[in-house]
Amino acid sequence: MTPLKPYLVRSLHEWILENGMTPYLLVDASYEGVIVPTAYVSDERIILNTNPSAVQNWFLDNEAISFSARFSGQSENLYIPINAVLATYAKENGKGMMFDERFEDDVPPDPDKSPAKKETKKPVLKIVK
Repeated sequence: MTPLKPYLVRSLHEWILENGMTPYLLVDASYEGVIVPTAYVSDERIILNTNPSAVQNWFLDNEAISFSARFSGQSENLYIPINAVLATYAKENGKGMMFDERFEDDVPPDPDKSPAKKETKKPVLKIVK
C-alpha cells in the first residue's frame, strides 16, 4: 500500500482551509533533505504558515512538500520530505494532528522483533481426596 502520511497531511491542510483557518506545519529541520531558512529554525524545528496567501508554487505529493515563501522580505524555496512533517494544525485553535517523529508507515515491521509465541499447555487435572 502507499504511505498514509501524505494523505493525512493533504486532507488536514484542505480541512483547515475549508474552515477559514490558517494551516501551519511543524517540521523537523534536521531531517535529511529538508531545505528551509536556517535562521528561523529553533531546537531543530521550524513552524511554517502554509496559507495560500503566504506561499507560492505549493506542491504536495507522496514524497515531499515544496513551495516558496517570504522570510523578512526574502523569497525562499522550501523542500520538506513528507516524513519530516511532525504536525499540521490550525493556527487559530490548534486543531490538527501531530505525527510520531518516526511515523513511517510504509516500513513493514521487523519480523525478528515480533513477539515470541507462548506455548500453550493443556490443563492437567488431579484427583484430590
